[in-house]
Amino acid sequence: MNDQTIAADLVKALQRPDGDLNLRPVHTMGIGMSGHFIASDVARNFCIAAHFQGEKIPVTGRFSNGSGSATERDDWSDVRGMAIRFHLPDGTATDLLGMTLPAFFGPTKKTALAFIKASPAIPYFRENAWAKIFDYLRMMIPKRNPYPNETLSPDEGAFDYANKNQFAQLPVFGAATVGAPTGYTRADYHAVHTFIITSPDGVRRYVRFTWQPISGVQPRKLTKEPDNNYLHDELRDRLDGDGEAQFSLMMQLGEAGDDFNDCSRPWPPHRIRILMGTLTLDHVAEDQTADCEDLSFNPGLLTEGIEPSDDPILAARRDSYEISSEWRKATRCPFAKD
Repeated sequence: MNDQTIAADLVKALQRPDGDLNLRPVHTMGIGMSGHFIASDVARNFCIAAHFQGEKIPVTGRFSNGSGSATERDDWSDVRGMAIRFHLPDGTATDLLGMTLPAFFGPTKKTALAFIKASPAIPYFRENAWAKIFDYLRMMIPKRNPYPNETLSPDEGAFDYANKNQFAQLPVFGAATVGAPTGYTRADYHAVHTFIITSPDGVRRYVRFTWQPISGVQPRKLTKEPDNNYLHDELRDRLDGDGEAQFSLMMQLGEAGDDFNDCSRPWPPHRIRILMGTLTLDHVAEDQTADCEDLSFNPGLLTEGIEPSDDPILAARRDSYEISSEWRKATRCPFAKD
């Protein structure tokens, strides 16, 4: 099976019964925004990429929920996404995509596809009290209650797969307990993949990136009333008028012994971190179709000074995003072929 076939199979397998073939298969519901990025004073010492030289770099981006459901479900525990496109001085662009988990669901293309196929969204029902008691007696965690209006869930298959495959346990159990933030700008976002950066003196380093909100991470309280659309409303309220939200771009330096090609394994937390710059978001896109839903972000869209590692999932995502963009007739993908 070649890479393009696997990529197409990944896109097909991600489609949920309650999704929409005209929209993204995952991170389906989102909101577009824009702002600018300014690199820190030390960033240019580590990387020659254009957006790390200190100029004010315009950005466009998209916040999203992780689910492939075509209905807005902001009050569910779900992985959130943040895609940022840096518009470089020479007219080109580079993307950085992050999510609220520090690890991906599999280390290879085949394991990722196996996980997706093993965890389809199937009917989900509330477990009765007697069944919960029986679970406790068997020293098992009872099935969680459905979220408001939830009728489909991939949890059963995902948990079963994680129980049989250790590499999937951190992201699967993390996704089940990540909760919901009080706002898209009150969560941190991990790029999860390893990249190779080049410094002005030619030194190449293995690194990983994370966006950290300057206002701090703040989960939403479980006692809050269900609200399917509060994340969009909160972002519009925050950026209305002269409002803004800021993120620090932190770069983690890999060391000997770290796995540079396995995005299912986070690096140790004590690795050196460098502040590479500050992202300021100050505008919600007025045309959410043209400036958000029709955009084709891609984690493989890089620029001089930043190279992909040999992480097979990074390559698979590049190909899958290209295929998804073509299938849903989005704006021309950066990797579309003439």
